[in-house]
Amino acid sequence: MAEDKHAQDNDDQPIEDRIEEIEAAEKAAMEAAEADADNSPSPEDAVRALQAELEDTREKLMRTAAEIQNTRRRAERDVRDAREYAISRFAGDVLNVADNLSRALQAAQAEVLEGPAKTLVDGVALTEKTLLSTLERHGVKKIDPEPGEAFDPNRHQATTQIPSEHPAGRVAASFAPGYVIGERTLRAAMVAVSAGAAKDEAPDSGTGESEPGSGIDVKA
Repeated sequence: MAEDKHAQDNDDQPIEDRIEEIEAAEKAAMEAAEADADNSPSPEDAVRALQAELEDTREKLMRTAAEIQNTRRRAERDVRDAREYAISRFAGDVLNVADNLSRALQAAQAEVLEGPAKTLVDGVALTEKTLLSTLERHGVKKIDPEPGEAFDPNRHQATTQIPSEHPAGRVAASFAPGYVIGERTLRAAMVAVSAGAAKDEAPDSGTGESEPGSGIDVKA
């Protein structure tokens, strides 16, 4: 209330009596404006600061975009792998059934069968074919390397090394088929690796040099 009364008393004063007060207020305002102007950055500094801030924002946006892209790719790969390899465990168990059917057929086909026995064997053969077709339809493929094929350590498992007519390091014989699902190996094919021609079969070139692999000691 006292301040309101004081302000009212000042308003009632003649303008001539308030000139000094007004001039002092104007002077203080000008000094404050000058001080603010002195502390303000130059236009060049302001432009550089804005450019630096813009570049920093741009880098942050690029990093964020890259992280989003990587996250999306990982998610797509996970979904693709889940779709492609979801039945890996189940397929691995079914391979035992395929092996039993194959062994049964090999044993039966070694005999000359007629009548009901032959019909039964034909039915087992058809069952095996249907099973392999079903597995292949779901991405599981049988690999049964032929003698002379290149040995692939990712798809083949070498159980022994024997002399053969095939170059050293090639597949000499296949003992059990393998299976793959997509790009993954469910089970490697069991094979024997060629050690090259046996010593007594190596051709005499007349130069005293033997064929590659002929000097491998397969008995070791």
